[in-house]
Amino acid sequence: MEENKNENTLYCSHCGAIISECEDFETINGQVVCTDCVERYTTTCDRCGAIIWTNDSYGDDYTTLCCNCYENHYTRCSCCDALLHEDDAYHLDGYDYCSDCYRDEVDKNRSIHDYGYKPDPIFYGDDSDRYFGVELEIDGAGKDSDNADEILAIANNDEEKIYIKGDGSLDDGLEIVSHPMSLEYHKQFQWENIMKKAIYLGYRSHQTSTCGLHVHVNRSCLGDTQDEQELVISHILYFVEHHWNELLKFSRRSEYSMNRWAARYGYEKTGREILDKAKKGNNGRYAAVNLMNYATIEFRMFRGTLKLNTLIATFELVNAIIETALNYTEDELHEMSWSDFVQTLKEPELITYLKERRLYINEEIEIQEEM
Repeated sequence: MEENKNENTLYCSHCGAIISECEDFETINGQVVCTDCVERYTTTCDRCGAIIWTNDSYGDDYTTLCCNCYENHYTRCSCCDALLHEDDAYHLDGYDYCSDCYRDEVDKNRSIHDYGYKPDPIFYGDDSDRYFGVELEIDGAGKDSDNADEILAIANNDEEKIYIKGDGSLDDGLEIVSHPMSLEYHKQFQWENIMKKAIYLGYRSHQTSTCGLHVHVNRSCLGDTQDEQELVISHILYFVEHHWNELLKFSRRSEYSMNRWAARYGYEKTGREILDKAKKGNNGRYAAVNLMNYATIEFRMFRGTLKLNTLIATFELVNAIIETALNYTEDELHEMSWSDFVQTLKEPELITYLKERRLYINEEIEIQEEM
């Protein structure tokens, strides 16, 4: 409290104004404060009712707290900094979390994530602007954390390259999801060892009625602008419809399975007309080429596999379709037969696979069993 030489005269400790005997005042931390400063510069703790300086509030936009109440009854989320009452905080490894961040943090440490889990992508392969993200479904040996740990140990020995999710479309299995990788990076990656481990654990992919192989490609590699990207996408859609019978054979799916999980948009005279149909979204994401993702297009037409040659050949086919869509005009695509297309191919895994499926030339070749 501040007083002048006249003991009956009080001064506001904040603004210095004289407080007359008939005026009200408040005492904050032992200091006399006039009512005008109380109204302008103070607030009230929502928990205990104490008057505190506005700048000394430890709360947020919705809750005002004095220091004592905050320290004794509240904390903050170590991830998003949200204010939390101690009864609402979740604790993990010495840190406090809100409910949303706690679920995210726990999910990060799971071997098998929920279906909606989607971490920030990590791109592998600096020599390319085209990246392929893979979703490979395997079934038959359980949604088992120990199995998932064994697969993850092979793939993520130094940093996260894949993660594993549950999928309600599978009877008793897992979905292996890769971070985006260039084509060459995929070819050098641990896919063979991952597949061998999955087979050893009892999983199958081709030999099920449930599993698919989906390949995402970043839209940015199709053009610098949205118009450029859509032109290339229209070429892709035209190619898929123009060569549907060959791609159906390549996919190893039945027509019933394709219609259920990766339906065609339907043939039209131009790619633009097919793109217009696709934009209406009647197929949802269950389209042969799914366009519902903002950053990628997704080739969904392929049946799952645990055979390395088939996996690599699928990457190479998707890459070849994109190269064709980028480098040929629509008129040239109209004139291009499947034979014309395969004669442009140089990738050995893809050519071998096409021979196996009798989609290249009628040449005898030993066929390995699909898993």
